[in-house]
Amino acid sequence: MSDQTQSMVSRRGFLRSVGISGGAGAMLATMGAMGLAPSAAASVTPAFRPPERSDFTLTGRSGASVVVLGGGIAGLTTAYELGKAGYHCTILEARHRVGGRNLTIRGGDVETDLDGRTQRAGFSDGVYFNAGPGRIAQWMVTMDYCRELGVPVEVFTNQNADAWIYNESAGMTAPVRYRTAKADVYGYVSELLAKATDQGALDARLSSEDRERLLSFLQSFGAIGGRGSDWAYTGTSRRGFSAYPGAGNDVGTPLGTPPALSDVFASNIGRYFSFEFGYDQAMLMFQPVGGMDQIPRALARAVGAHRIRLDAEVTAVTDRGSRVEVTYRQHGRQSQITADYCVAALPPHLMARVPHNLGTAVTAALADFPVTASGKIGLEYRSRWWETDQRIYGGITETDLDLSHIWYPSYGFHGKRGLVVGYYNTGANARAYSGLTPEQRAERAVSQGVKIHGDKYRSELVTSYSHAWDRTRYIEGAWTSPRYGTAGYNLLLQPAGRVYFAGDWLSHEVAWQHGAFVAARSAVSALHQRVMAG
Repeated sequence: MSDQTQSMVSRRGFLRSVGISGGAGAMLATMGAMGLAPSAAASVTPAFRPPERSDFTLTGRSGASVVVLGGGIAGLTTAYELGKAGYHCTILEARHRVGGRNLTIRGGDVETDLDGRTQRAGFSDGVYFNAGPGRIAQWMVTMDYCRELGVPVEVFTNQNADAWIYNESAGMTAPVRYRTAKADVYGYVSELLAKATDQGALDARLSSEDRERLLSFLQSFGAIGGRGSDWAYTGTSRRGFSAYPGAGNDVGTPLGTPPALSDVFASNIGRYFSFEFGYDQAMLMFQPVGGMDQIPRALARAVGAHRIRLDAEVTAVTDRGSRVEVTYRQHGRQSQITADYCVAALPPHLMARVPHNLGTAVTAALADFPVTASGKIGLEYRSRWWETDQRIYGGITETDLDLSHIWYPSYGFHGKRGLVVGYYNTGANARAYSGLTPEQRAERAVSQGVKIHGDKYRSELVTSYSHAWDRTRYIEGAWTSPRYGTAGYNLLLQPAGRVYFAGDWLSHEVAWQHGAFVAARSAVSALHQRVMAG
């Protein structure tokens, strides 16, 4: 093996180690410092050609009839795209509104859960609560549909250096600003790696040029001293200020000396930074102006209200060979609709319960999607104290409490009132809250939030509304976990006779509207090709 080849192998091994310990972001930053970072490449939107009426001009055919099960994003998109070519679509939606898990709660809205608990939202005019999706990454197809449907968007602050981190189980008695935590973790990690590098620990993996490049990067990345100070991290203004800089010679008062390295690591604050590196979480992010449900509302208008039947619970699906019959219950009456094709866009675990003649393998495949519980609570406050008192404008506070996350609004800045998402949790934490009454959820959330924000978290509260997705009728879960590559998963990618399947659960962007959009497009393309082929 040549020296050049050995050098490249060593570099790869070193970078692999960095990636394992520090995540993709640390690895790419290190590659950049060593001159090895790849050039930026534009994201590619999944190819899709929507059906058009002109497709039928030379064939003499016309759009078929299609019954769509579910009026969530996948179901609405299916009807919208097929409608462009003249297909006759009817959507059956069991709930009283379209959107599925895209749910925005406003004052006066009423929801009753599976346990019979009814909540009526008491939010003020202009205040809304996105109980389901709350953000959109800029590369997602969701942004394309917002543009196409005329849904205005605004920036969603997914990351804020002035938000808090609070790990009670690690012994923290007070929250720390995100910027301070990041400065300390990056500083100490850089110090340790710089010392190890300078002492020759990585000589077998790095050339002398690479070593100096890495040391130069770490000195800048972690704001550490140079070789003369043994690469020590002593803190800088990156940590923030106890008194902000002012006029003239007022340089402000930096926070000062950071806690000891062992204390910073023991606090476990560094575990929250990796989310920034996730491709689907990176800034810049967006939200529709006026609430996330502006998207299904726009889709519903484009489809046409006359094609959407609300409060229509599907009770049976029968493939007759040349047509599909769907039985549903609406307002206490049993009805039936017949169509050439059917697209089932219900959550898979619910579709598995619907009686059908599509085969036991289909039922088993639909039932083989583990469901994740998730919940949120919206807390409306009479003042925007997080802005005036704590200088927090949007963003997310991270905590190891069962709240998991606290979101601050990315709209209405400097307004009179505002809504904080007091918890956004999943799994066992979500189920712990969903088993409580709405009043108990609010009390539990507020009592924990006070630990981070102080008394105003309680004293300024006006009203609250909580939503538990595992207890939501006709949905019963926030999202699923597909078993990619299994025979069952692959089976659902194909039609079962004249029945097609669509939903974010048949995509690689589960829990995002993007996944529902691209899965619907896939079903639309397959169905249209079949109709065109005769």
